[in-house]
Amino acid sequence: MGLNKKSVDDMNVKGKRVLVRCDFNVPLKNGEITDETRIVAALPTINKLINDGAKVILCSHLGKVKEGPNEKESLAPVAKRLSEKLGKEVNFVADYNVTGEAATAAVAAMNEGDVVLLQNTRFRGKEETKNGEEFSKELADLADAYVCDAFGSSHRAHASVAGVTKFISEKGGENAVGYLMQKEIDFLGNAVENPVRPFVAILGGAKVADKLNVINNLLEKCDTLIIGGGMAFTFLKAKGMEVGNSLVDNEKLDYCKEMMEKAEKLGKKLLLPVDTTIADHFPDPIDGPIDVQVVAADQIPADKEGLDIGTETAKMYADAVKSAKTVVWNGPMGVFENPTLAAGTIAVAKSLAETDATTIIGGGDSAAAVNQLGFADKMSHISTGGGASLEFLEGKELPGVVAADDK
Repeated sequence: MGLNKKSVDDMNVKGKRVLVRCDFNVPLKNGEITDETRIVAALPTINKLINDGAKVILCSHLGKVKEGPNEKESLAPVAKRLSEKLGKEVNFVADYNVTGEAATAAVAAMNEGDVVLLQNTRFRGKEETKNGEEFSKELADLADAYVCDAFGSSHRAHASVAGVTKFISEKGGENAVGYLMQKEIDFLGNAVENPVRPFVAILGGAKVADKLNVINNLLEKCDTLIIGGGMAFTFLKAKGMEVGNSLVDNEKLDYCKEMMEKAEKLGKKLLLPVDTTIADHFPDPIDGPIDVQVVAADQIPADKEGLDIGTETAKMYADAVKSAKTVVWNGPMGVFENPTLAAGTIAVAKSLAETDATTIIGGGDSAAAVNQLGFADKMSHISTGGGASLEFLEGKELPGVVAADDK
């Protein structure tokens, strides 16, 4: 994948209408934003365009919008918070049509440095998610140039991510990436395509099925692959061990065997837990008190289940990180939402915080874990994408990256 893309720094935007696809898919509770990380992350690109005299038109999706357009998934709370953060009014076009007359009129009235926010792009339903030509063109008609800064949506070929760029190009406009996208390309893209070695990849999370292609691709690229979380038990069972009631994907046992053989053939280290933290059952509630014990990985009783890596494994994984120059981590080591079962994830986070290596957190649960546990400022890069990060790590081409002009 060509990673040398035109960025906002390469554009002359003075007086131009610039459509910016952001990722404002923020969590809401009773109409209030509970985590503004994504809004804050978008500010550098927006401020750059304001300062350069652009007319800045922002768009984003929010939520899944399964029941059609509705006030609960409106971007109104985002407009309010954005106005506070930017220190200037963001003109919100509440029209459910997104690109209708209200949007056209709002854009026509803009001065240099003004900001307009369009309504939730998924209010156009399949026209957005199936990359509809008509909606793509309507979006492009509002602007002279386009900037994609929504890494979290860049793996989806939607109208506001990919389709719009064709129509911007047709009228001689530029398609660039924003600072957020650029950072993702620099860190995640280059870590996989061109890492400083030794390169250690740490994969966790519940299911092997979610990470199939990631395991396969990273085995070819990394020097050491560390497996933790629920998916480790499928590997352990594939090695012939008793895993009790632990989470296992029986359909993927052969795949795990293949991956272990592949690692051996390529001369890569594949590290699996040597001990595990077990309990009678999954914690209920998830953060409630739970009695645990640590046993060797091959000594899990038939009536118990593994819910975190054990203390020896945590030490072993931390040691593997010490000599690394590049570390990519995707997925927690256990049920990190529970204070008792977060020990393995904390140990790994700590080892990443203490190393001089370039440390890249691949979005989703690992990003949440690092943020919640207070290690965020010690990491080189925390990806803003969940699925997008995974697809980058799989070596897939991301539509939102491909659609930007090459330098």
